[in-house]
Amino acid sequence: MSQDIVADALNIIKNANKARKEIVKINRISNILIEILKIMKQKNAIKKYKIDGKRKSVEITIGELSECKAVKPRFSCDVSQIEKYKRRYLPARNLGTLIISTNKGLLTHEEAQEEKIGGSLIAYFY
Repeated sequence: MSQDIVADALNIIKNANKARKEIVKINRISNILIEILKIMKQKNAIKKYKIDGKRKSVEITIGELSECKAVKPRFSCDVSQIEKYKRRYLPARNLGTLIISTNKGLLTHEEAQEEKIGGSLIAYFY
């Protein structure tokens, strides 16, 4: 395992989805990973997640998901560059979500464009 908890977790979710597993357990969590899971739950990429505070792990039930990856290196982008990164990482115009870390917390690319703020690319999924 590497030092990047987010990249490891998203890779575990992607591999479990390709192996047609419905439930996956991740043994290392962080606050940013929990925020990413909240966004993925809103977009129906995962059905539910349960955090175990004692063991510092999370159990995830996978929903409608094809791909999820962390963006490496974490590019910084302003509002005008979001469209460029959407074309680069997402497969179609209205398909998928970019997760951007802004000064208002983690936002989807739609919310960042709506609020006209940029930030750092964290991950994407569709």
